Amino acid sequence: MENMPLEAQALQLTKDDFASDQMVKWCPGCGDHAILHAVENVFPNLGIAKEDFVVVSGIGCSSRFPYYMNTYGVHGIHGRAAALATGVKLANPKLSVWMITGDGDCMAIGGNHFIHTIRRNIDINILLFNNKIYGLTKGQFSPTTPQGSKTKTSPQGTFERPFNPGELVIGSQGNFFARALDTNPKAMTTVFLEAAKHKGTSVVEILQNCVIFFNKAHELITNKETRDDNQLWLEHGKPLIFGKNKNKGIVLRGTRLEVVTIGEHGITESDLLVHDQYEKDPGIHMMIARMMPPEFPVALGIIRSVGAVTFDQSMMDVIEHEQATSRIKTADDLLQSGPTWTID
Repeated sequence: MENMPLEAQALQLTKDDFASDQMVKWCPGCGDHAILHAVENVFPNLGIAKEDFVVVSGIGCSSRFPYYMNTYGVHGIHGRAAALATGVKLANPKLSVWMITGDGDCMAIGGNHFIHTIRRNIDINILLFNNKIYGLTKGQFSPTTPQGSKTKTSPQGTFERPFNPGELVIGSQGNFFARALDTNPKAMTTVFLEAAKHKGTSVVEILQNCVIFFNKAHELITNKETRDDNQLWLEHGKPLIFGKNKNKGIVLRGTRLEVVTIGEHGITESDLLVHDQYEKDPGIHMMIARMMPPEFPVALGIIRSVGAVTFDQSMMDVIEHEQATSRIKTADDLLQSGPTWTID
């Protein structure tokens, strides 16, 4: 309770207040369970009344989420969660709107809505479950499936190049992008809390495992034997260090990032790139978001967090200006404006 905002302490909400009475129908071992528990832990700590939360989703395994949260919610249609979430936020700006989506739902059929929501910077929180496969429809390749993967719709291996969600978000002028793992609930909770505090569109990509149709899709990153050399947890103002012995790091050479070993070739910790999540220029953030094994570790935590005017605030400002300056205040004013005629 000591670390909670005063508003949260006053409300005295708990995880149980947000637990639904519905049976959770995800496969045993699915990473979605951990994400659900993390969100249930986050909501009571935000200082927001329970009735002011709305969970919106599209279609997919992840999109069952609204049923499993004891809040207001909308289970929409495939790829349209961003449009629905935008409408909800504009209709009632005080609401805390959480959009739950998957790599197929938001980057394939929903790609257009996804990039324009980010570009507009409407104040919603997007949790993107990335299991690199279509799970609900039984194992087709998705926009993030690695090239060469054999799936139900690519029996000889997919030849499409996959999206990197971070690259797509930052390229769409995104101001907040973070990445988390379903195997690390504590870190995931911390990232969700920071996303909730951000004013504007926040996107958190969760590397999530589908045990049925693409098990161990993130094996290099999550396996106990290999994870230390393939995870780089970011901290603002701290150098980019990773590795089991914390002796590896990232340096910037010209316009490229490079992995180095501290102590070799005269490299010291002071030579490493220092993370600045608040840097407005997206160049370094884009490079960090692109890092992927086996050449680089994957960057986890908050990659980019930049303040900007939100779409909903700009919309409210326009409405308030028109209300203050317009001669027309009511429907009667409108109907009686301009030339009128009386018919006997």
